[in-house]
Amino acid sequence: MEKTVAIMLGDGFEPVEAIGPADVLRRGGAVVDLVSVMGRAEVDAAHEVTVVADKLLDEVDLSSYDLLVVPGGSVGVDHLAACAPLADELRRRMAADELVGAICAGPTILANLGLLEGREAVCYPGCEDVFPAGAYQAGSDVAVDGNLITATGPGIALVFGVALLNALAGAEATAQVARDMLLVK
Repeated sequence: MEKTVAIMLGDGFEPVEAIGPADVLRRGGAVVDLVSVMGRAEVDAAHEVTVVADKLLDEVDLSSYDLLVVPGGSVGVDHLAACAPLADELRRRMAADELVGAICAGPTILANLGLLEGREAVCYPGCEDVFPAGAYQAGSDVAVDGNLITATGPGIALVFGVALLNALAGAEATAQVARDMLLVK
């Protein structure tokens, strides 16, 4: 059975934080949908990059995916945070112990929803002020806490993708992709 992933996109998202993990996950055999919350397929990412989403939010059932990923980018995170169906799905997934990934400012959405209580997570440095006490793992680029995978920012996007693939498909598939991408020797 193929594993499925939804990577959420809102105008202003950080492009490398969505495309890098999408590439790693697809190389690992996952079916990845870039899902726009903007009501249109063309999403205006940060840095004058336009990305065409695979699906619109109203075309998908977020609960049907094996993994849900929230990229960062401050404006993109504002759009994602304002998306009630995404908030509802994040609450449901965290309660059901289903896979959630968030990078850069993306984990702040989880924090603001009260979903990081008793959890370990990382984010872009300076965004942790909304995290509950004890959640922020200073000095780590990627934090894996059960079903929750978080990462610090754009420079770690491929490593984040590898961590997501490991949680989704296991060490064997992950090791081969990491070697193929020259991320490990």
